[in-house]
Formats: sequence, structure tokens, C-alpha cells
Amino acid sequence: MNITIHLSTADGRALRIPGRRGQSLMQAAVAAGVHEIAADCGGLLSCATCHVFVDAPWHERLAPPSADELSMLELTAAPREHDSRLSCQITLDDELDGLAVRLPARQY
Repeated sequence: MNITIHLSTADGRALRIPGRRGQSLMQAAVAAGVHEIAADCGGLLSCATCHVFVDAPWHERLAPPSADELSMLELTAAPREHDSRLSCQITLDDELDGLAVRLPARQY
């Protein structure tokens, strides 16, 4: 089953991309050619170039960030917000069908 993800870019574009169960949000975005997610480390949790802002109520549906993710969120290029997450740490499942996130203006 495909999972639909809604992305809003900093310049106001609305993107709708497919994802698969077990795939990370970062992997789905990269596969769909979303250039606003740089994903320099490929999902190894060693950079912060896949930063996203998760819309409510989706933010509350996610597992809490790990200590490592919280540390990496301190290094984001765009200011961190209360709903900031690294998209490599969001694993898609059926409960996240329709997930909505906003993309920061920059990753560097």
C-alpha cells in the first residue's frame, strides 16, 4: 500500500509524494526528487540536512525523537522549532498515510 505524504515548501509549493511502509520519510522524498531535503548522510543520523517541520496533529502521532536525533536537531541550518524532526528518523506506516510536513527554507 502506498502512503501519501504532503509536503509544503518554504516558497509555498504543495507537493504530494508516495511512500512505502517501512521506508523513511527522507527516503520517500529523495526518491520523489524533493530537492529541499538534501539528505547528505543518507539517513545515518550524522547530519541535519533532512530537517522538516511536522504539522499537527501528525507530530503527536510520531514516536519521540531519540537523544541522537535531538542532538542533531541542534545543528539545523533553519531555526529549530517545537515540531522539528529529521525526516530520516520518521518511518512510514499505514498510520502516517496523509502525513503533512513543512520544509525549511534551507538545509545548509
